[in-house]
Amino acid sequence: MPTAAHSNLHLDRETLLNLDRSLSREWLETDGLGGYASSTVLACATRRYHGLLVCYPPGSARRYNFLSRFEESFHGGGKSFSISMSRYPGLFHPLGHQGLERFELAPWPAWVYQFGSARLERDVLMVKGARTVLVRYRVTGQRNPVELRLRPLLPMREADALTFENDALDKQVEYLGSGIRCRPYAALPAISISVSSESSFVQDPCWFRQQEYRSDIARGYDGREDNYSPGSFHIALQSGVDVFVAASIDGPVADPAALWEQTARQRLSEQSSQPGLRGVLEDSARDFLYRTESGRVGVIAGYPWFGEWGRDDFISLPGLTLARGDQATSLAALQGVLPFVRNGLVPNIFGTGPDDSHYNSVDAALWFARAVLLHSREAGSGSVLAFRPVLEEIARRYEQGTDFGVHVDDSGLLVGGSAEHNITWMDARTSQGPVTPRAGAAVEINALLYSLLAHLEEMALDADDAEGARHWKQKKQRMGKSFLAAFWLEEGYLADVVADGVADRSVRPNMVLAAALEFSPLSRTMRAQIVARAERELLTPAGLRTLAPGSEHYEPRYGGSCDQRDRAYHQGTVWPWLLGFHVEAALRARGNQPGELARLRAMLTGFEAHLAEAGLNQISEVFDAEAPHRPGGTIAQAWSTAELLRAFALLEQAGG
Repeated sequence: MPTAAHSNLHLDRETLLNLDRSLSREWLETDGLGGYASSTVLACATRRYHGLLVCYPPGSARRYNFLSRFEESFHGGGKSFSISMSRYPGLFHPLGHQGLERFELAPWPAWVYQFGSARLERDVLMVKGARTVLVRYRVTGQRNPVELRLRPLLPMREADALTFENDALDKQVEYLGSGIRCRPYAALPAISISVSSESSFVQDPCWFRQQEYRSDIARGYDGREDNYSPGSFHIALQSGVDVFVAASIDGPVADPAALWEQTARQRLSEQSSQPGLRGVLEDSARDFLYRTESGRVGVIAGYPWFGEWGRDDFISLPGLTLARGDQATSLAALQGVLPFVRNGLVPNIFGTGPDDSHYNSVDAALWFARAVLLHSREAGSGSVLAFRPVLEEIARRYEQGTDFGVHVDDSGLLVGGSAEHNITWMDARTSQGPVTPRAGAAVEINALLYSLLAHLEEMALDADDAEGARHWKQKKQRMGKSFLAAFWLEEGYLADVVADGVADRSVRPNMVLAAALEFSPLSRTMRAQIVARAERELLTPAGLRTLAPGSEHYEPRYGGSCDQRDRAYHQGTVWPWLLGFHVEAALRARGNQPGELARLRAMLTGFEAHLAEAGLNQISEVFDAEAPHRPGGTIAQAWSTAELLRAFALLEQAGG
């Protein structure tokens, strides 16, 4: 099996046979279109989201799980051996893990099984830019003719849903020269499965009932479903000869072997040359960048269940692109947003177009503006001149007010939200309503608006527009005075929210976001005090807590039912993405002293152990607030990866 020196993760038989541990380690392949393949290292699904072909059908803003897995066995010498594994109520069946010798992650997931003298290999690789997954099989060391049998299991449903045995399903199978095509439901595209070598397909429709997903059940959701299978492939295996299987909703793959060779060559050529954690992050960064049907570049917020969210998009974009030296993709993504800007607002949830996108967040447009600023710092101010009108439109929109109540008040501060609506990134809701509404003037929101006003002043100066520069400077100065008067506390940190003149003195990481921004009314001394406070109360090896311990609503653990998780989501739970801003704030406050740089770098490299913990070679969405900081949420989160990458780049620029 091919390897990648800096990012390969190897699990041996003894490690793999620890079932509880192995069933919590998950791999991820992506197609560059927002789709993916994913499962555990045992190839046993523990989530409804696990599958070999989970993708966006043409014209859809929702992912669908088309192919959950193959039921795989090989037969020879009068014996049969399974390499599949699934969970049913009370038992696992089959027990394919018993023959598993090795799993390797990079440059694509690969397994080795051993049955006596026979060695069977399986590799999985997604094709970039196509809704297609490839699986390679190879057998060596067998003494008798061997036949591989593959039975595809087809959920054919939304990735968030479950499916059950029904009579509406069409069992018709169309035979192709090298495979089959079937379309169980007319509302969805057909799935085509092609085989590269001699094979036959035996039609034998049946349902696999009550497959059980333990991770879904642990998260408080229904976790059992039925999967339909139209029959099985019988494939003759020759020793040392690769067999390739392609599954696609883009139509039949004419030559799976050639497509594998092309895709594998491309994957190997894209591997990062950076050593260690940074190289892993650079490789995983590509998983989050995708192209829509229209060709627009966007960011998937996280796998396996998130789509494209504006806030996550623009927080993540600089780290996913600029930190890797990819200015072209950064610019393309920013330009692609322009048709979605409506009355100065940017979608918080992107649809297929502006009409089915959601414009209900206070800060998506402000994070977009910051992404434009960071692009200008890397590519030069001339690279973003075309964005000046839309940035001015954003600033004016906030001043005039939005249709969901966000507006600039008489003091120049941006206020919004209510007890019933939370519109910042701390947006968790339980069945009782918002957990952290943060109604009023939120500290990071106002810091971002100040940054936008300062950038508009700079852009006007670059354009020799003296009148425009004076206009934005006056607004910036007025807001800066109001910001310090409202948020700065005598204890030496920033209030989280100010509403009706009353400051919420909760110690939260939003003050660190404010202290990290280049344009800020905060002095260097103030920044240093904020960083010190965060280090005392919020900083952990996994990121920053969302609320300081000892606070009334502090939750030390993230887990349990949906309501339990949402109560903890922003009430102590640790988020890795906040480390990028913490590093930036620390550098602005303390400079680039060698000891400080070494300390900050050590914070980042501490994530190396996590790469083998949950989503392999990925950074999880959240962690428990208290040791041992167990990971939770999505197994691969865009801004977690992005902000660690940006932090590495900041330290490199500072000489560390």
